[in-house]
Parts: sequence; C-alpha cells; structure tokens
Amino acid sequence: MTAESQALTPAGSASGTAHESRRGISNPILGMLLFISSEVMFFAGLFAAYFSTRANFVDVNGVKGWPPAQFADVLKLRFEPIPLILLATLILITSSITCQMAIWSIRRDDRRGFLRAIGVTFILGVLFLLMQAIDYSQLFSEGMTIGSGPFGTTYFTLTGFHGAHVFGGVIMLGVILYRGMAGQFSARHHDALEAASLYWHFVDVVWILLFSILYLL
Repeated sequence: MTAESQALTPAGSASGTAHESRRGISNPILGMLLFISSEVMFFAGLFAAYFSTRANFVDVNGVKGWPPAQFADVLKLRFEPIPLILLATLILITSSITCQMAIWSIRRDDRRGFLRAIGVTFILGVLFLLMQAIDYSQLFSEGMTIGSGPFGTTYFTLTGFHGAHVFGGVIMLGVILYRGMAGQFSARHHDALEAASLYWHFVDVVWILLFSILYLL
C-alpha cells in the first residue's frame, strides 16, 4: 500500500499543478464580459430606435430631413469656435489609451506607472463629463431640450445614457485608483483592474459610434 500511495502522489501533485496552470478566466472579468454583453444589446436597441426615428421623420411642413432644420445650425455650433465635442472625443479616446497603459504597467509589476496611468485616466474621464455638461448647457441655451421633438428626445437619450455609463466608469476608476494606492494590486492579482478596463474601452467605443452617427452621418 505504501508503494502504491507513493506511486499515486506524484500523479496527484502533477494533476494539481496542471489544474492551477489552467486557471481560466476569473470571476470579475467573466462578470464584466457578461455585463458588457447586456449593455451591447441595450445600446443596440437605442441605436435601432434612433435610426427608425430618423428614417421616418417628417417635419410639420412635410419636409423629410435629418436633423430638423431648426437644430442643424445648433449642432454646427458644437464645432465653433472651439470644437468642444471633438475635443471631448479626443479626451475619451486618450483615456482609453492611458487605461491600457495602466494594464501594461501592472503586468510588469510597475506600480508607479500603473498609478500614474490610472490617475490620468480618472482625470480625463471627469474632464469628459464636465465638457458634456458644458455642451448640454449650450444646447439648452439654444432652445434644444429632450422635449424638442423626436430629434431632441433621441439625441439626449443616447448621449445621456452614455454619460451615465461614463459616470459609472469614473466611479469604478476612482475605486481602482484608491485600491491601487492602498497597494492591493500586483502583477499576479489585478483582475478588478482588467475588468474595469474592459468596461472603459466599451464606453469609449460606444462614444465613437455616437459621435459618428450624431455629428458625421
């Protein structure tokens, strides 16, 4: 029995080692991927509603055009004299890059680089929200609100829900930054950071689509 037990022990150890090497996807990352999947369907529904409204819109004069004539000049003001929306877009894209830099840094166990990059990402996210608030105030002053017909409703619904997601992402980044300053992340343990980065990249991609649809198409 002793010889048999000794014969089985290495096999058991090898099995355990193999199991540890096949760790697979972690719960935080899996949960975030599932959440993002549901958000993809959510925004897909909003985009479908927008395109349906756009395709069937006719103003009170029977003119079929999008955006409505009374809001076309208002949207152009977003790029004059300072391209506020374009600048906000560049800020959000940059924040996605710095977020990925934080991932690369922590994978190298470079905690200083990680904290610097995630701190910059947090600041850029706050700046984007401030610029969106400024843009909203300008639109309101020009008479465009969520009650301004189908265009106003779809515009503020799309951008408002995205802004809410950015706000949630900023809170998430703030928690990550706080935990990072407390020394909770390392090259071996940073699944929460990976999950947060996936969400932030998703928010960035959605905004690029929104920017293209609302301002370029």
